[in-house]
Amino acid sequence: MTVNLPRPPPRVAGYRRHHDEHSFDEHPSRTVTAHRMFVAVVPPPEIKEELAEFLQPRHGMPWIDPEQWHLTLAFLPSVQAHRVDDLVGALERTAAKHDPFQLSLAGAGAFPDALGAKVLWLAPAADLGTLAAGVRGTCNNAGATPDGQRFVGHLTLARLHRSTDARKWLQVLDTFRSAPWWVDDVELIESHLREGPAGRPRYETVASLSLGTT
Repeated sequence: MTVNLPRPPPRVAGYRRHHDEHSFDEHPSRTVTAHRMFVAVVPPPEIKEELAEFLQPRHGMPWIDPEQWHLTLAFLPSVQAHRVDDLVGALERTAAKHDPFQLSLAGAGAFPDALGAKVLWLAPAADLGTLAAGVRGTCNNAGATPDGQRFVGHLTLARLHRSTDARKWLQVLDTFRSAPWWVDDVELIESHLREGPAGRPRYETVASLSLGTT
């Protein structure tokens, strides 16, 4: 059964820049000149908690930390430091052109396929293609070229060390249906490789970009 949530009030277009005390361009002595980044929809805490409770008793898979759950719209493998501020401004304008929307998670899948799975994921119960295309075009025009992978909306749950027949796992994951929530912003996130627990990436939100205008 589909639950229609009350639509949130309109928001003024704009973005919230995180860590404003320093800019990427204010420290030229830093050795890092390019940044690994992505633009994503991040589920709210209550949705992460709901999904974490579903996975908690299901052992046998290296489930990703809920704090890292997101739905990637564009992956940017190498963003030059001097382009970050312009990228944020361009994404702000693009986000303002897209209205907030209702989203939930329903359905499971695997990359590259169920018989030789290396990644398990949940699907969004809404088409994110238009938003992703707008975001990717904006990033490309701002000099932050996205990767060339075909867009498939998904939230990664597990990355496997070797190819696995995941058909039974997909049957289990396919029973999950999240509560709906309103998406009213997207996030530009930097990925710091091997800086997280167990050598995983550490994610740092650079900017939260509001959808819609008043």
